[in-house]
Amino acid sequence: MIALAQYGLLSILSLMLLFHLLILLKAIPYASVWGGRLKNDQEMYRFETPSILINALFLAIALIKAELLGIHLPELAMQISLWIMAALFAFNTFGNLMSKNRLEKMVFSPITLVLCTFVVILALS
Repeated sequence: MIALAQYGLLSILSLMLLFHLLILLKAIPYASVWGGRLKNDQEMYRFETPSILINALFLAIALIKAELLGIHLPELAMQISLWIMAALFAFNTFGNLMSKNRLEKMVFSPITLVLCTFVVILALS
């Protein structure tokens, strides 16, 4: 179960990072994220840039937990990081469920719920 959580988390986070990069590059319309509330490019950049940085940080934490990055964090720091990630994914799931955008509601809600579940499994391991 731990291996599934590790590799599932790494795969989904990698795809999410790519998704947000494609939004930033305007290959995917930004109407499909942030609850459909973004009004212009400036707002998109203001929201997507931190999102990319946070996703990259989460991916780095997942890589460290899976011992694939060659970096070691103290166990307490790893546990705190994983529980923060779990909380953010739980809140994000709720936010996606409240979205005006059907894609965000129907696709990204289950994805963030799965991410939350994977992170909780890793935090408890």
